[in-house]
Amino acid sequence: MKVDYIALSIPIFFILIAVELGYAFYKKLNYYRLNDSLANLSQGIGSQLVGIFLKTITFFGYLFIYESWRFFSFPNTIWTWLILFMGVDFFYYWFHRLSHQINALWAAHIVHHQSEEYNLTVALRQSWFQSGFSWVFYLPLAFVGFEPVMFLTVSAFNTLYQFWIHTRAIGDMGFLEWFLNTPSHHRVHHGSNPKYIDKNHAGTLIIWDRLFGTFQKEEEEVVYGITTPLASWNPVWANIHYWIELFTTFNRAKGIKEKLFVFTKSPGWFPEAMGGRQFPKEITINSYVKYSPDYDKRFTIYILFQFVFSLIIASVLLFTAAKLHLLQLIASVILVIMSLTAYGSLMEQKKWAVSLEYFRFLFWILCPLVFNAEVFFIQLLIGNTSLVILSFIWFKRLLRA
Repeated sequence: MKVDYIALSIPIFFILIAVELGYAFYKKLNYYRLNDSLANLSQGIGSQLVGIFLKTITFFGYLFIYESWRFFSFPNTIWTWLILFMGVDFFYYWFHRLSHQINALWAAHIVHHQSEEYNLTVALRQSWFQSGFSWVFYLPLAFVGFEPVMFLTVSAFNTLYQFWIHTRAIGDMGFLEWFLNTPSHHRVHHGSNPKYIDKNHAGTLIIWDRLFGTFQKEEEEVVYGITTPLASWNPVWANIHYWIELFTTFNRAKGIKEKLFVFTKSPGWFPEAMGGRQFPKEITINSYVKYSPDYDKRFTIYILFQFVFSLIIASVLLFTAAKLHLLQLIASVILVIMSLTAYGSLMEQKKWAVSLEYFRFLFWILCPLVFNAEVFFIQLLIGNTSLVILSFIWFKRLLRA
């Protein structure tokens, strides 16, 4: 039986985020910004919703290899679990490392590194499409003969471990720094300082970085983010912008070899005709200016209210997806993603933000009318048509104020 431990842990994630937020507020630490945090959480919501479709690919890909090609079957013992834990962590290291060193993989993984802050919401900032290929790195475990549900369980807990290390509230952890991936080690990994780039790829154990030469101790203060800032709160753009950059370079590259290198070389590689390899510039915490465009603060409560409602819908979707028809599921996911994009565009003061919000209202009302309302989630949407109307009135008043 498959158990989605990550989905079940979502309430715990938000409790811990609240604790860290309270600590930062009490200590007057600038760990959180509303716009950045909502953008991070939007990526997490989108990742979970898109994952409804991709997780099936992951499971059945591993399952097919296990059932058709395995050359051994491990017994369900504590030693098997320990060996599998080491195996999952080892292959995670190589998946993670190559995701930083190959452009086609970085195009997905870059999403996790776009935040210019470092707090527990960043842990939830995940690519929407990375799980579509990451499972391939673990196939050796299927060939060897580790049972699929055991693999999914260990893999989930490897991911869950990495949540708590996305914090600035915890300093050096003494002797644990030698073998565990800690907040200090992972802060380095999220740095755009040249000396920190492509370091500390560990999942749970930092030993792989020490063994394979990618370890870097935290020294000067970390500047968080990517070398070319995203400068957007739009969750859709965050997932596609690097792909657009790659295909732009691909179109300008000459010859098959150069065009292939666009996707297989490391980030920063360009054809000689386009200036050749570009290296990250030195940067300090004092010289770096974070992206934070002004927006009408009267929309803050409105955006927060609508975001919470989208979070509730997404949570219901995660636990009722199996009861929905495919078209109902797709339409519901589109509605949530459209909502998250609308909130981001409002915080950026985009000219098309108002039009998108109006279209979202229309889509929100039409969804339950187009599909059969016998499923609980669709009934929920129908029951909240009044909320759509109230939101519309609220939004109009804000525009007129």
